[in-house]
Order: sequence, then C-alpha cells, then structure tokens
Amino acid sequence: MGREEKMQALVQYSKKLEPFPERFNNLDRTKFNIPECQTRVDIVPELKDGKMHFYADLNLRQSPTIAAVLAIVFAAVNDQPPETTLAIPPDFIRTLMESIGLGAREPGLNAIISRLKRYALEAQMTQRGS
Repeated sequence: MGREEKMQALVQYSKKLEPFPERFNNLDRTKFNIPECQTRVDIVPELKDGKMHFYADLNLRQSPTIAAVLAIVFAAVNDQPPETTLAIPPDFIRTLMESIGLGAREPGLNAIISRLKRYALEAQMTQRGS
C-alpha cells in the first residue's frame, strides 16, 4: 500500500472515532487537554465496572490523522481493563507512523498514549484502593 492509500485509509478510519458525549460539554477540560499536540485534543477517561473507556474531543476535519490513530487505539482498549492500555508497546506510534511520513505528529501522538497510560494507571490504583 502506497503513502496515498495509507493516508486515505487514515481519513476513512478517522470517521470511526466515537462522538464526544454531550454529558462532558460542561466539564472543565483543562486537565484533559493534551498540550503537546499541534491541535487541541481533549481526552476524558471513564472507569466503569473495572473497564476503561476513553472519549476524545477534537476537530476531525482539522486533524484526521489524530482522529484515526485515536479510533484505532480506542478500538483496542475501550471497554477493557486498565492493563490493556498499559500494555500498548512504547514504539507503537513510531511503528504506526513510520511509513506514512508524519513524523511531526509523533510527539503529540506519543503524548496521547502516555496520557492514556497515566489514566489507566490511576484507574488501576483506584481499583486496588477500593
């Protein structure tokens, strides 16, 4: 698959990102923002019955690559225990972005994965404290 085909696949995959729930619209999202990203991305975690679920708010038209990566990651980790998120390999983003030529996006995407892992670790600690 060539670069153009990969880019088209990413754009198509970005449409699979779950809509941001309205119930979070009035939430102070300061602590959910990922400042390392070039465009604004807010990620809100939920822990319910021992399972994590992540929601992202971003401009899909402005950042289809970010939305696609989030859709891919969320498909793997949502509604799974925190350990699933913590098991994301450290080179996941580099491996994913390597052949697309979007190296400039790597710092922000790595920051997103780090944040997801931080949320999962916090959830794990909350569960142990219960």
